[in-house]
Amino acid sequence: METTSRKHLCEVHRASSVRRERVVLAAAAALAVAAGVVALALFLAYRPTKPQATVARVAVYRLDSNANSSPSSCAVSANLQFMLLLRNPSGRAALLYDGLVAYSSYRGEPVTLPSRLPPLIQEHGGGLAGEAVALTPLLGSGPMPMPVTADAARALDADRAAGRVPLRLVVAGRVRYKTGPFVTGRDLYVRCDVVVGLTAGFAVGGGGGGEVPLLEYPRCAVDG
Repeated sequence: METTSRKHLCEVHRASSVRRERVVLAAAAALAVAAGVVALALFLAYRPTKPQATVARVAVYRLDSNANSSPSSCAVSANLQFMLLLRNPSGRAALLYDGLVAYSSYRGEPVTLPSRLPPLIQEHGGGLAGEAVALTPLLGSGPMPMPVTADAARALDADRAAGRVPLRLVVAGRVRYKTGPFVTGRDLYVRCDVVVGLTAGFAVGGGGGGEVPLLEYPRCAVDG
């Protein structure tokens, strides 16, 4: 009789231990789920939203090549100015840009030297209606023309004769996202492709030039 009672007590103790373990495991699982939900909500609320970019205007003061030279000495002389608009779509995070460098290329080949841009701060905008900041880098090939391949030099002459010249603006640097006390940083890489209206006799030899029409809507991509 005593043995049976002892067995019964052991079984009751084991059952009670199993119930306690199940309660603890259920509570731990509930806490983990709740923590995951809170973390997901915070991530969705405060995750960085990369800036949006577009080119509003382009001015060409000089853009010519020496396509008739020997292939080893082909070069392009360029003086260009872009108006790049950066928009912050985030309703919570301010953007801090620094270490920015801009240059322009033609058919994959640089035609201007890299130019440093000043740092700037952009408050949160809250969508497309947010205020944009403008960068207007003046880019040039410097005292010496930029060396290019013979194919690029000939293509530039042909594109000018056709009145359609594709150009790319590249801006690289760092962007920091500041939301309250939280600050995260990423590399920034902006590339905008434009097609400008430029005739064969325009902006040759360093004289004249100015704002030119955009023949297609600028296509910009932002990594950051």
